Amino acid sequence: MHIGQTLLNLWNDSGFSKLITGFLADGGWQNLVMIAIGCVLLYLAIVKKFEPLLLCGIAFGCILSNLPGAGLYNQELWESFMSEFLKDAEGNFLLNELGEKIANPNYHSYGTILSNGGLLDFFYIGVKTSIYPCLIFIGVGAMTDFGPLLSNPKSLLLGAAAQMGVFAAFICAILLKFTPEQAASIGIIGGADGPTAIFVATKLAPPLLGAIAVAAYSYMALIPLIQPPFMKLLTTPEMRKVKMEQTRNVSKAEKIVFPIVVTLFVALLLPDTAPLIGCLMLGNLLKETGVTDRLSDTAQNALMNIVTILLSTSVGATMVGATFLTGETLMIVVLGVAAFILSTCGGLVCGVIMYKLTKGKVNPLIGSAGVSAVPMAARVANLEGQKANPSNFLLMHAMGPNVAGVIGSAIAAGFLLSVFG
Repeated sequence: MHIGQTLLNLWNDSGFSKLITGFLADGGWQNLVMIAIGCVLLYLAIVKKFEPLLLCGIAFGCILSNLPGAGLYNQELWESFMSEFLKDAEGNFLLNELGEKIANPNYHSYGTILSNGGLLDFFYIGVKTSIYPCLIFIGVGAMTDFGPLLSNPKSLLLGAAAQMGVFAAFICAILLKFTPEQAASIGIIGGADGPTAIFVATKLAPPLLGAIAVAAYSYMALIPLIQPPFMKLLTTPEMRKVKMEQTRNVSKAEKIVFPIVVTLFVALLLPDTAPLIGCLMLGNLLKETGVTDRLSDTAQNALMNIVTILLSTSVGATMVGATFLTGETLMIVVLGVAAFILSTCGGLVCGVIMYKLTKGKVNPLIGSAGVSAVPMAARVANLEGQKANPSNFLLMHAMGPNVAGVIGSAIAAGFLLSVFG
């Protein structure tokens, strides 16, 4: 064996060689940019502690999928997968003489992906099939206490107001020439609900799924950075100092009946949201019955942790330089952050109105928790309240609009799916 030739072959097969030789011609610079972005996200997760449970997986998935030659995630397989039927230059489906859509000969099925895909392609199947979002919602439901919402039903108004960004971003996306289906998928980012954003994008705009998922989860993780400036802008120091009265105790029967009633009402009203609402309320019912503690514990811990690893890594894997560093992705990211900011502001404005109507009994900071990022948004509201008044404890009060936001974003998603699905 010729040692020199062997070493040369090893170099040619290495990722370093592919980065250097393909720096300009094959988009190697894009891979380097995305790897750098992944490292920045890791810094924010580890050093700044911005929701590390989500951001670590997203950041590392981004790094893995941009390693030249590793073949962990194959974007071209998913692009072919999403091209089941042929289209003309205007994007209209081509039909045969019977009026049926003409199949694309390059279309790939899940079998092709399982045969030719890499490790992260297998992980991504759970995103594409919406399995991960639904499993996440079981875990979220098992960790959610709807008691604060039941004890203070006015919190529903704050959760509803915090969906303002969803529809504002939808209108902006339409003005930017996105299709209604794409605009609906982008708008749902404003709910700050990663699983719901993935669920909607999978149904309405599969080609945009990667950018939408990354935007939704990144903004969820960056809540401690994004929300405080707007909380200070829209409220006065006096408002932020308000200490709220303890709410009434909610009976066990109320907590058991609530998930059943909500599932029936919402699923019958908007059938498209049944998978999300059903899984959310199933998880909550397991928690509240008192006879399924083992299942509740599994949903809150083992199941939630496993699915979080798979989901966050899969989402990060879609951040491939060649497809992520585009003008369309940039517009989605900008619209997403605008939607999230508007949702935060909508909740805060509603909180200020409640503050005035109740003559100072409601701290408007809890309105910012109307986005459905549970419990991150509630924790940020509590933290800002304590900065204004160290003896202030708003966490339980903020959890009311926070869990209302979860239901609100699911209902908004169901509405958009019903209209455009």
